[in-house]
Amino acid sequence: MSELEELRALVREVIRDVLPHGLPVTETVNLSTDEDLAAFVKRLLDLDPDQREELRSGRKRFGLATSQAPSAPASSPAAAARSGALPVRRIERGAVTEAMVNQAARAGERLVLGRGAVLTPLARDRARASGVQIEKER
Repeated sequence: MSELEELRALVREVIRDVLPHGLPVTETVNLSTDEDLAAFVKRLLDLDPDQREELRSGRKRFGLATSQAPSAPASSPAAAARSGALPVRRIERGAVTEAMVNQAARAGERLVLGRGAVLTPLARDRARASGVQIEKER
């Protein structure tokens, strides 16, 4: 294991110790049609007990995607970023980790950090490497 991997493992361990229940995460959902709403409700009904507890406790949240005029789908996340059409994942508080940035990169999302959220150095490096846009609210 390289020194960088060891350091990352130590940082992850410290974060797990400090935040044993995980970080609150806001998932952006697009509910622009009745079918979208029905699919979302079905997804909520199918949650396992642990996931339901995350919702009840506030560790898992949902936010509505901003409604915009329909446009042609972007051909790639980079094209979506240039057009400003990337979906947003809001994180209100806690540490934003490298794993969260990786999830945003896979989902083609940009991150918006609330006043109570902090970006770890590893997450900042991963965002730069993967092209994830991060905006900090003041």
